[in-house]
Amino acid sequence: MTVSFHSLRRLAAIGVGVLALGGCSTDSLWPSLSGEPPAAQGSGEKIAIKPSQGELSGQPLNAPPQLGNTNFKLTPPQPGQPTGTFVGQKVDQLRQDLVRLQDSVRAQNTSLQQLREQTVQNALNYHSTVAGIESRLQVGTTPGNPQLVDAWARAQRELEMVNADIGQMNALANRVSADAALSTYLLESVRAAYGLSGAVEEDHRQLAVLEDDTNQTVVLVDRLLTELSDDIRRQSAYVATERQDLNAMAVAIKHGELFGTSLANRTIPQTGASFAPAPAGAPRGLALPGAAERRPLVVIRFDRPNVQYEQPLYSAVSRALERRPDAFFDVVAVSPQSSSTGRAALDTNAARRNAQGVMRALTDMGLPTSRIALSATTAADAQTNEVRIFVR
Repeated sequence: MTVSFHSLRRLAAIGVGVLALGGCSTDSLWPSLSGEPPAAQGSGEKIAIKPSQGELSGQPLNAPPQLGNTNFKLTPPQPGQPTGTFVGQKVDQLRQDLVRLQDSVRAQNTSLQQLREQTVQNALNYHSTVAGIESRLQVGTTPGNPQLVDAWARAQRELEMVNADIGQMNALANRVSADAALSTYLLESVRAAYGLSGAVEEDHRQLAVLEDDTNQTVVLVDRLLTELSDDIRRQSAYVATERQDLNAMAVAIKHGELFGTSLANRTIPQTGASFAPAPAGAPRGLALPGAAERRPLVVIRFDRPNVQYEQPLYSAVSRALERRPDAFFDVVAVSPQSSSTGRAALDTNAARRNAQGVMRALTDMGLPTSRIALSATTAADAQTNEVRIFVR
């Protein structure tokens, strides 16, 4: 299903100009506030942005995955005439077993079709609520708008209904698995009946027909289980992604402006990577050796109370992840150098608290903590407490 309102999930553009917030600046992606002109300003260079996967496929990004649409219909087994032999009685018994198995499979198929309709409707309700929240955030609203808070809670409940549908799919898959095992056992029993003594030619003819009917049932049950398993896998990944996006949306509601999808959905999982924090008191060691020569991605200057840095921070980190999905980020608390020991201690503590707040903001936006290294230092060029973020 295609829901056009997911285009709201993309930021219309990431501006390359002076930050109006004054307390935050970025390097490379955003110009600094030092008065230096941006590197690309006036160049007239246009940067082509590749279409997203959603645009290429015609599906909105993070749209609910398409569920299977097969209606699994069974053909009843062909009837047979009694032969009066023991083998003929065995064939009739196996045919009745196949009828009961097919009745069970039909019931599972009916449950599957109903569950699909229910899942689609629950997903539509969820995305309708999310679209309403995003449209309000797109035009701007008051921070912590209680109407949006209530809508967010409703969206969370609706997403949990989609997750409950996955639970029902799992229960259905268990029942279908039992039918699949029974169908395989029944097919083996039919084939074993060929070896029974006392059969006439009609018994073997009916066994051959029953074997074909049973084999068709085995194939259909296997297809049903495979398609159901694919639905469960795709829906589970989708719900996990939406949960992360809801967490990012909660931050956006708190600040009254639209951020975008969770940063967790823009990263490549890393395995076996481990980074230790910079040693305490390291001279000008901005998180890692040699980092002093690097240019920061973002510089947040805490030169006033309540610096609103979240939106430009999200934009800069999001754009960095678009370029390097495997990137790590060093969050460095920077305080000015001071000849007064007491003043230096106060500035260092304040800078550390600011850096911890920035790190919490990044994790709220969905950036995994394993991608963030936190450290502190002093800098001669810092006029006030700052937090500098580096990409590595």
